[in-house]
Amino acid sequence: MGTEQPPTTVHRDDLAARMDPAVPDAAAAPGPVAQQPVTALTDDLLVLGLDVGGTTMKGEVTDAAGTVLAAGVVATPQGEAAFETMGALGDQLLAELTDDQRDRVARAAVVLPGIVDPVRSIAVFSSNVGWRDVHIGDRFAPRWGMPVLIEHDVAVAGWAEWRFGAGRGHDDVCVVILGTGISGTLSVGGRLMRSAYGQTGEYGHIPVRHADGLRCPCGNIGCVETVASGASIARAYAKRTGHETASAADVFAILDTDSDAKAVVDEAISALADGLLGLIHAACPELIILGGGLAGAGSALTEPLHHTIAERLRVVPAPRVVLGEFGARAGLIGAALFARQGALI
Repeated sequence: MGTEQPPTTVHRDDLAARMDPAVPDAAAAPGPVAQQPVTALTDDLLVLGLDVGGTTMKGEVTDAAGTVLAAGVVATPQGEAAFETMGALGDQLLAELTDDQRDRVARAAVVLPGIVDPVRSIAVFSSNVGWRDVHIGDRFAPRWGMPVLIEHDVAVAGWAEWRFGAGRGHDDVCVVILGTGISGTLSVGGRLMRSAYGQTGEYGHIPVRHADGLRCPCGNIGCVETVASGASIARAYAKRTGHETASAADVFAILDTDSDAKAVVDEAISALADGLLGLIHAACPELIILGGGLAGAGSALTEPLHHTIAERLRVVPAPRVVLGEFGARAGLIGAALFARQGALI
């Protein structure tokens, strides 16, 4: 899970054309339009959830308590072949159930990277996996014998952390997913904020290092994720020291003994704080919840990020910075909760 990096700039008018049902294009393929149910399932029913990533896709069948009855992980193939693999993974998980359990699987949810149109059931664009304007329509529902919802992976993961994880009980919450890219969600006044195109928060593409920053794959200079993503931290440490490192986790692991590691992490935290300041002033969230792989750094990330944000604020209170409860499973848990609830409410 993480932000997508288009090979060329995706402009607002291009998105509007893709997401506007009145505009004929390749996405407007024939077939039934998926309508999202809004009625939550009863506790005796089961759900199937799939979380599709750029490298792997994970699936589970769970009950109302979150107990996993069947689980699987497979590699994600490139292009439209990924959709056949999704179908096969769902087939596999359903085949592992007893007859009684299979009869009780009432709804499925598939959460996808990139740009997603859940209303028209279209996978609009994914640069990491390599699809564009794939009309999902009814390709899964007849195969699995149940209604199937689709959504954006980060939207679902952030919603799950807000409503059922570390943010439950709070109305104003920002979830930041830190991994290969940086993105997240914002909930204000008890509502998940979405654009007209269904997007949530592209926090990683807020430019914060205009003068001397690196070029981002999105085309801008000095975006947050050129400094603060996991891959960027590992790259910066290698450039500074001449020593390659496998991941940002290795850099965090030597913070107390390596001044170069501390300098790289300090700069990453500074860039992330700069990127979040405008959002904090605009929405005044009570909590910032950190998820994704980089959140594994724990207090070595949350404490200095809170301190840096608090130092720079003057007219609004500093939100608490906490770790997500679901970790790397946020997308998969979110898919199951989405299937059970029927909507991101």
